[in-house]
Amino acid sequence: MMRSSIKLGRIGGVPVGLNVSVLVIVVILVVGLAFGRFPVAFPGHSVAVYVIAALITAVLFLASLLAHEMAHALVAKRHGIEVAGITLWLLGGVASLRGQARTPGADLWIAAVGPFTSLVAGAVFGLVAWLSSAVGGTHLLTGMFAYLAGINVLLAVFNLIPAAPLDGGRVLRAVLWKWRGDQVNAAITAARAGRVFGYALIALGFAQVVTGLGFQGLWLALIGLFLVNAASAEEQQTVVGAALHGIRVDQVMTPHPVAAHPDETVAALIEQVVMVSHLSTYPLVDERGVFAGLVTLNRLRRLPADRRASTRLRDVSCPPDQVPTARPDEKLTDLLVRMDGCADGRAVVLDSAGRLLGLITPSDISRMVQTADLRPHRPGGADLAPPYADHPRT
Repeated sequence: MMRSSIKLGRIGGVPVGLNVSVLVIVVILVVGLAFGRFPVAFPGHSVAVYVIAALITAVLFLASLLAHEMAHALVAKRHGIEVAGITLWLLGGVASLRGQARTPGADLWIAAVGPFTSLVAGAVFGLVAWLSSAVGGTHLLTGMFAYLAGINVLLAVFNLIPAAPLDGGRVLRAVLWKWRGDQVNAAITAARAGRVFGYALIALGFAQVVTGLGFQGLWLALIGLFLVNAASAEEQQTVVGAALHGIRVDQVMTPHPVAAHPDETVAALIEQVVMVSHLSTYPLVDERGVFAGLVTLNRLRRLPADRRASTRLRDVSCPPDQVPTARPDEKLTDLLVRMDGCADGRAVVLDSAGRLLGLITPSDISRMVQTADLRPHRPGGADLAPPYADHPRT
């Protein structure tokens, strides 16, 4: 998922954060409203008043984005799907789900609740704007809430476009899944629709730039580019999920990997193991064989040469609580959605006592995908669903 730069805590048990790129949205809104829309529509106030009004509007807009993503997350949790977290960023919000809906109906509800929440937010802001006008509030105050009402309705409508990874693409996927009974085909169709829509936005954006609309066209092109990339990644993930359907973790893992002790120095590992084994990943285990962290060549290379002799492996490792773990009998597709973070796409397989049994690397997964067509009686279906991502225009 998109990484959070600023942790906001938990809401309903879901970690919530902001990516630093969300500041771009704030700047665009504040500058556009305080020095453009508000002074023109509601003249007679000082610059300070316009800036304060714009800041409040930007904060409330981010709150409505968060409500949209929280709706996805809470409904997903009700259907037994773990939620890794929510991050607000440059193009909206992302609710990262570790798993997928097991039925078309669940898939539909998880997708549709986001736009529905935005519509409700639009109605609430619209009601506040009406009440403000009715009780004689300033035109600027009324205009703030009217703007928030309109942009939330626009967010809902945009996200209902039937193109993945927008919510409308999820709805399309659920409908096709129910109609055709084929989850994989439904997901691929929705992803391809998303790619077509993304290319259309890019073309429209460039046309607007050429005709002199400037920034608005660049913004459309940026959204289109993101949709193309996200839809392509989603289609690839669906194909990979289908290829790996039914595969257990113990069928993919490398058993008894080369391990090191967490108190060993970086220099000793490099001299005695790395230069001999030519491996890229080294789990750390203590005297009892309990997993204690993960070291990769990328982490070793980042340490200056003059510090290698005095630095212990535990000090440069990915901590054990941040490394994806799995049981030997777990489905590989259930593990894939957790393979992110500081482990560089690696995961470890542990027994019930936390002892290391095996290691899974991107190479192991790639080989399994490449040999999928060689396996007899290959089942169909997919068990991999990418995060919900919503991309508003501002």
